[in-house]
Amino acid sequence: MFFSENVMYSQSDRLRRERYTIKVMIEIYCHGHHQNIGILCADCLDLYTYAMKRIDKCPLQANKPTCAKCPVHCYKHEMREKIRFVMRYSGPRMLVYHPILTILHYRDEITKKYIPRSNGNARS
Repeated sequence: MFFSENVMYSQSDRLRRERYTIKVMIEIYCHGHHQNIGILCADCLDLYTYAMKRIDKCPLQANKPTCAKCPVHCYKHEMREKIRFVMRYSGPRMLVYHPILTILHYRDEITKKYIPRSNGNARS
């Protein structure tokens, strides 16, 4: 469903794909650094759970850009550093393991712009 150019993507589809992208990136990282296949280690599982909670609680739901372009930093500093490290490791490998997902993510990064609310405040 994500791959048809004729389909208008709903926000929930994009957020679902973003959740899946984060999951795959953490799995690639865990496999590469902790040699786990098919199951996340405790640290990676904690990071995955935290990332999913952050997406669920994002104050920009309807206007959410990719995290790299987001004006709201909703991750705690320690977790933000962990997810950045995971993304730096997994990002280049995503093109090999999930090329279409990677292309769709970069398309979102280029095309999905943050539109501030009328009061200019991103937080609720």
